[in-house]
Amino acid sequence: MNRYVIGKRAVLSVTAGMLSISTLLSAPQVLADSTSTQALEAQIKLLEEQLQSIRGELDRVKTDTVRNEQKIRENEQSVASVGAQKSAGESGKHMVFFRGGFAHSNHTRNGVSIQSAVAPVGAQDQAGKDAWYIGAGFDFNLTNDVWGFLPGTSVFAELMFEYKQFSNSVSGNALANNPTQLAGGALNPRKVTVSQFTLTAAPKIKFLEGNRFRPWIIPAGLALHVISPPSESITVLQPGVMFGVGADYNIWKAIYVGADARYQLAGGKIDGVNVNGFTVGGYLGIGF
Repeated sequence: MNRYVIGKRAVLSVTAGMLSISTLLSAPQVLADSTSTQALEAQIKLLEEQLQSIRGELDRVKTDTVRNEQKIRENEQSVASVGAQKSAGESGKHMVFFRGGFAHSNHTRNGVSIQSAVAPVGAQDQAGKDAWYIGAGFDFNLTNDVWGFLPGTSVFAELMFEYKQFSNSVSGNALANNPTQLAGGALNPRKVTVSQFTLTAAPKIKFLEGNRFRPWIIPAGLALHVISPPSESITVLQPGVMFGVGADYNIWKAIYVGADARYQLAGGKIDGVNVNGFTVGGYLGIGF
């Protein structure tokens, strides 16, 4: 019942009561001519009942008005709360992030233009096992409750790439000599950059949905590694599996900071080159 209907009922009740009072007061001749005390008492009782009815109606109107105002306030607060939660959830539903940190390979690298059995003439240097890396990635939200099976746990599809550099000053062998020693040139090796590019696609499971701090794991993901320089058989591509663990924290609005550790496991050597290793670092994320 809205305020208009309640107010209309109250006005009608009050009007009826006033008409009764007016009728009673405007008919003195009836009271004067009446010799029956019972008739007068009946009229007074009727008037009291009408006044009591008016008073009750006014009390109900007052109570209904208070209740309606309270419900309106509660609805406004609920709408504001839902809007704020929706805005906060939408701002961090997906994420683009930028990574960087330390990398380590389980084995040293050889290749067609550095340490090589194919071109054993000249410098036969290798890069170290340690490297630095930079990269970026994209998290696409699939579900915030594992499709109804696990509330508070989100599943993301992550697409990520990274570039690792082990050295940019490894002395090249005869193939990387200026001019090539295979043609009888003097020893003048070029500097070779030893690097690796990795592209991965993986499911990422994030816990504590709705919290600023959210740990996550990558149970397993597909990885494709591109090595430079190529192997001694001129092969550059090696598939593998990636595992990861990390956490991010919402520092302000849609800005996140995080840290992660990932391990790359290849199916074997790529013509003598083993790309297994791990990375440890941090990232900056932007939710949207």
